[in-house]
Amino acid sequence: MGADRVHAYGAAAGLLGDLLLGDPRRGHPVAAFGRAAGAVERLLWRDHRGWGALHTVVCAGGAVAVAAVAARTVRERPAASVALTAAATWAVVGGASLVREARGIAHALEAGDVDAARERLPRLCGRDPQALDADGIARAVVESVAENTSDAVVGALVWGAVAGVPGLAGFRAVNTLDAMVGHRSPRHLRYGWASARLDDVAGWPGARLTAVLAAVAGDDPRGAVRAWRADGRRHPSPNAGPVEASFAGALGVRLGGTLSYGGRVEHRPVLNGAAGRPVVAGDIERAARLSRRVGLLALGVTVAARFVVTKALDARKGRTS
Repeated sequence: MGADRVHAYGAAAGLLGDLLLGDPRRGHPVAAFGRAAGAVERLLWRDHRGWGALHTVVCAGGAVAVAAVAARTVRERPAASVALTAAATWAVVGGASLVREARGIAHALEAGDVDAARERLPRLCGRDPQALDADGIARAVVESVAENTSDAVVGALVWGAVAGVPGLAGFRAVNTLDAMVGHRSPRHLRYGWASARLDDVAGWPGARLTAVLAAVAGDDPRGAVRAWRADGRRHPSPNAGPVEASFAGALGVRLGGTLSYGGRVEHRPVLNGAAGRPVVAGDIERAARLSRRVGLLALGVTVAARFVVTKALDARKGRTS
């Protein structure tokens, strides 16, 4: 069995496992990585970019190395390789948890229980929930669904197609490090710089693919493309901007604007402001369904791309041999 087929079967099985089972309930590898990265931070932390870069190399490089050794160990056994790819995909993809948390908040809002929605919001994003009314919570959820569709699903599938199990592990490690130290807190402003910049680089292809697929799978493809082109670059994040703008256009809503993180108020540009309407609770379910469609399309696109590239490389080798 060729490597492209191993990846195709394993990635499909892993994504199906996430859709049916959600995240592993105990012994989650990402949680274990987070604990290890936290221990490394306690050992290395200095208010200096160089020490932060070393932290990134040690943690992300270690995750890639472990995954590479595991993949090499089972390389000659197709069934074991498929199982390893499936397990790695299941562990690093978080689409089911994303949708479950979003729907839980939507149900609370639709029942009129804003306090319950505020209580659940930190499970999904880092906004200050007490500063938000019902519509503000709904907007935060839709924005988080959009961004995390790229970070928790599509980006992982892209790097899995590019580099197999090490690519899956590396992308999730980089994304987790960014969540841990990449934010602009006083402690991590310098120390987390390398993790944040590496996450921007690693997330670039997945974010663009997410934006394209949101336009394809959404209710208003032209609106999605228009919002992406008009507003994607106005967002402070080079990757969240295209994704959130495309989702906004696809859903016909306005995203962005004033928000609060950890007591710090940010005034972000409005995305799809000219054509969109304010987000309401019912839009969360629409965003969740769009996220699911985008994830399934991403699986098909990345698997097909790997097949095409493999065939092209094989043909090139045949001509030069």
